[in-house]
Amino acid sequence: MNDSSRRRFLTGAGTLAASVAMPSWIGQALAAGSIKIKPGAHDALLVIDVQNCFVPGGSLAVKGGDEIVPLINRIARSFENVVLTQDWHTADHVSFASQHDSKKPFETIDLDYGTQVLWPDHCVQGTQGAELVGGIDIPHAQLIIRKGFHREVDSYSAFLEADRKTETGLAGYLRGRRIDRVFLCGLATDYCVAWSALDARKFGFQAVVIEDASRGIDLNGSLAAAWQDMKKARVGRIKSTDLQLA
Repeated sequence: MNDSSRRRFLTGAGTLAASVAMPSWIGQALAAGSIKIKPGAHDALLVIDVQNCFVPGGSLAVKGGDEIVPLINRIARSFENVVLTQDWHTADHVSFASQHDSKKPFETIDLDYGTQVLWPDHCVQGTQGAELVGGIDIPHAQLIIRKGFHREVDSYSAFLEADRKTETGLAGYLRGRRIDRVFLCGLATDYCVAWSALDARKFGFQAVVIEDASRGIDLNGSLAAAWQDMKKARVGRIKSTDLQLA
């Protein structure tokens, strides 16, 4: 999205403020002739699954996943509130292709909660692959949310597991901290980042994805589909240059 497109998004979002509870910062930014967004005390940065398994060399590597680490570190310095997430699977997790006879990674099966993509084994609890990437430097992060640790259900979202019923506790934590807007970045755009952004909206938070601080898998058109779903849900789409960084 170029600068003019982002400006059109912000302008359109401003006209919809009453219906979708968009914040006053949109109008203020436009009135000032700038689209720079200054994170405040009621904002939180959600850094999604920047783990060894998801960067080049990992078992479920996202192309360019390592490239976003320095940018995420820089962005995080401008946020008072930061939450990190980790995929945290059992070794015999139901989402692993290795647990299903004659199934290969990226095939699908039907489970009680719906269609499940089968993944290579990844982010197994206590392994190096499940650790946050070594270059992540956010010492002031206040919380790490671990997800996907129930063997029988996958969990992309930082808010809800794939059964769409089991909560991680993140929504309650953010409400308790009086956070009303979340900015999201990390891996992967079309799965854990998108699901987290969509669920943030469902829980009543404003949600904005930082596009250049995220990378996607793009499995069978999943990236374009995720952006379309987020657009429908009024999830903002910006670049790091749209933020007023420290």
